[in-house]
Amino acid sequence: MEQRYNIVVIGGGAAGFFAAITCKTHCPSASVIILEKSDKLLAKVKISGGGRCNVTHACFSPAQLSKNYPRGEKQLKKAFAVFNATDTVKWFEGRGVELKTEADGRMFPVTDNSQTIINCLMREINKHDIAVELHQPVVAIIKEATRFKLKLREHTVYADKVIIASGGSPKPEGFKWLEELGHKIEQPVPSLFTFNMPDEAIKSLMGVSVNNVGVRVLGTKLSNEGPLLITHWGMSGPAILKISAWGARILNDLNYNFRIQVNWLGSLNEDNARTMLLAETSVHPKRKIVNLETFQLPNRLYLFLLSKLGINPDTSLEELGKKNQNRLLNTLLNDEYKVEGKTTFKEEFVTCGGVSLDCVNMDTMESKACPGIYFAGEVLDIDGVTGGFNFQAAWTTGFIAGKSAAELHQFA
Repeated sequence: MEQRYNIVVIGGGAAGFFAAITCKTHCPSASVIILEKSDKLLAKVKISGGGRCNVTHACFSPAQLSKNYPRGEKQLKKAFAVFNATDTVKWFEGRGVELKTEADGRMFPVTDNSQTIINCLMREINKHDIAVELHQPVVAIIKEATRFKLKLREHTVYADKVIIASGGSPKPEGFKWLEELGHKIEQPVPSLFTFNMPDEAIKSLMGVSVNNVGVRVLGTKLSNEGPLLITHWGMSGPAILKISAWGARILNDLNYNFRIQVNWLGSLNEDNARTMLLAETSVHPKRKIVNLETFQLPNRLYLFLLSKLGINPDTSLEELGKKNQNRLLNTLLNDEYKVEGKTTFKEEFVTCGGVSLDCVNMDTMESKACPGIYFAGEVLDIDGVTGGFNFQAAWTTGFIAGKSAAELHQFA
């Protein structure tokens, strides 16, 4: 018996679910199925945000929201005018899922449990009578006169329209089946990763975090400012993760071997820092350097830096001398570390690369190379920084793809 559907969605993740639900919302009579190659649905939703699910970010201006995407900023600005963070919040709250905003702008369900989001999406799938099949990798898509033939391992499925939400791939081979349909593929490379520093003693400070640090990759134009976390393998935190996202291709070309310069004082420059140090020295000349109050660094980090410089922590400010003042300021503002390798940020594997946006009509998410095929989520050459932005891209592209597939074509 021939299996035929109006719309087949490839991929049972956030983008695939959202596309399928949107299809049925806009065309209730359409027959829709989700094909997932693994044995798990919504796997990234489950583990995101430490199991709490970072649904989106409290950034409600499409123009501002789009600035958080190293790849796709220009195209998403237009897409966010259609469906953005405001719409995401309304969508979930309209289905009984209340969201909350944390101090850094990340938004989570008030339950702090990703299962809340999974349950909501599953309820919608069941409510709209959307079929789901696991263990169904699509081997090939063949365009026929009026429909698509999808070859699976053991059988064939026919579709009027296809939405591809199959996720990213760490290797170009993962996109070969899409390349064969005429799509240009941007080379996939890792994004959102932490820096490994196997030979650096600063790893002994694992767990220490600094609220505002400036980080620069030497020999490049890459720099960022924000919170930094010292880990048992090197450095992490938003300052590092944002550089890894914006510099994904550059750092890949460097084979993840480079030096970084750290300004532990954030936005302070040498003149500001020197003025502050001299002012405290003038008012409290007998104060020990270990008790310096001016720069407010975590104590373990500050002692580490003094030890690195060979400065006795019991030295008084007036005894420090100009040479050691210069050395201290230079280390606080221009501390250098060697990076040798990377580590995936938690379980949230993100790649940049995928189907080139030149191949996609971003108004509809429809393929220019193969009309009738639509794209959503990480299969596209779109990726955001950490903080809920990758999920927002999934909801947005999934919504537009689902709406377009359902509305713009008559089904045979």
